[in-house]
Amino acid sequence: MSLRRFMVILLFMALPFTAVAGEKAKTVDELAKMYDVSSCKKCHAKIHEEWEKSAHATAMVGTGRTIGGTRGYINALKIWKNSGVKDVKDITVEHLMPCMDCHLPQLKDATDDVAREIVKAYLADPADKKTLNKLGINCLVCHNIRSIARKWQDGDPEPGVIYGTKEGSHPDKVYTKMKKSPIIKEAVMCGHCHGLGPVLTDPAPTQCATAYGSYLHAYVPAGGNQTCQDCHMEKGSHRWSGFITQGETVMKQPNRAFDVDVIATPYQFLERPGNLIPKTNLTVKITNKAGHRIPDG
Repeated sequence: MSLRRFMVILLFMALPFTAVAGEKAKTVDELAKMYDVSSCKKCHAKIHEEWEKSAHATAMVGTGRTIGGTRGYINALKIWKNSGVKDVKDITVEHLMPCMDCHLPQLKDATDDVAREIVKAYLADPADKKTLNKLGINCLVCHNIRSIARKWQDGDPEPGVIYGTKEGSHPDKVYTKMKKSPIIKEAVMCGHCHGLGPVLTDPAPTQCATAYGSYLHAYVPAGGNQTCQDCHMEKGSHRWSGFITQGETVMKQPNRAFDVDVIATPYQFLERPGNLIPKTNLTVKITNKAGHRIPDG
């Protein structure tokens, strides 16, 4: 065996799956391993713990609407005459990307077999949440894949680089460098997925999240100057508190996002002699104080 061949084999054995150029994950487990972020916990324990409790960590299961909405999309693929899908076996990564571009952008590094494994997990009755929760929006999605928005201006995210607010070395075997992301503190960072509305150039335009759109079109023109991060990442929290976080209602955000005024006027209604029925006339006024429409995502 030549020295060069021996070194290639050693490299393959020593580095995580993500470091092997051109290699694609063939199973959900392989994709989860490729984007494993457990090593981040060594230096960022508090952030990792916050992330684990966030909706981002379980983006494939998401809120109560996520599984149902994805199932509906998968079933629609079988109906649309130009999709090329008649059965689960026909589904490819490309078919899922209109949804997964936000819920699992790392799917681009997987084979069509992984797409079909994910589809089967969604269509199971009940849905196979154990499989779906192996994947999600984690450190590498925000700090590498989605760290740059203006690629013609700033280039593509580089492999082996963690993007944040600092430059320098990074104590990791694969992600060995740190670079500043030009958008890490801008609302457009979140706008990647919490978007403007349907992307009409997609083969299957979807209307899921439009929070960034209403932020740009209403809040900013009205003089608003806070970013998504200012409200949803107070003190650098990676829990991204919102109305619902991991199925738990977080009241702090709603109390700050809108005012509710209730005027109750009691009276009694005489249905028949001697029978007074208590009634109340309610007037409810809700004022949106958030930087985007509510509800939204």
